[in-house]
Amino acid sequence: MARADFPAPVKKLVADLKRLPGIGPRSAERMAVWLLQHKKAEPLVLAESLVEAHEKIVACPVCGFFATRKICEICSDPKRDESILCVVEQATDVLPLERSGAFKGRYHCLGGKLSPLDRVSPEDLNIPELMRRVDSAGEIEIILALGADVEGEATSNYLADMLRGKSAKVTRIAQGLPAGGGLEYADELTLIRALQGRRDF
Repeated sequence: MARADFPAPVKKLVADLKRLPGIGPRSAERMAVWLLQHKKAEPLVLAESLVEAHEKIVACPVCGFFATRKICEICSDPKRDESILCVVEQATDVLPLERSGAFKGRYHCLGGKLSPLDRVSPEDLNIPELMRRVDSAGEIEIILALGADVEGEATSNYLADMLRGKSAKVTRIAQGLPAGGGLEYADELTLIRALQGRRDF
């Protein structure tokens, strides 16, 4: 006796949803069923939005952030401080910095971080573009705002070596305790960096 299962179109939808990061089989099934059965789901509107985003969104040729034209809004903003360049791993890393309102310079998205296990080498990242920007900028500060994991540290050290000897000041974002966090929840490395990055009060 054959077991009941979803029809082929639903199974294909579930399989496509499973390809999204962080979506497992059960979540994909719930999403697929909701899209098909819920009155407010409007799957065709979602499909149109996906197609529009796919067709209109490009990587900015200058910094790598999301853009709908040749150059993104950040790179085309004349009020931005061109003497400070913040290097991040992915385009999505720009958003938390922008939402904080604390940074008024420009960005450079590497498109990843060095990871031999994942076969990501310097040639796979936007490092040549970064070097060209630094060479044409004159006096500039490069802020390395990469992750604090092993790959992020390796990428930061690699970039620092590459930038040594150029007319650029290289800094690293401070790392330490999160706002509202207590010492009892911090690991040893976080505490070490918090102590090393202390400042006058």
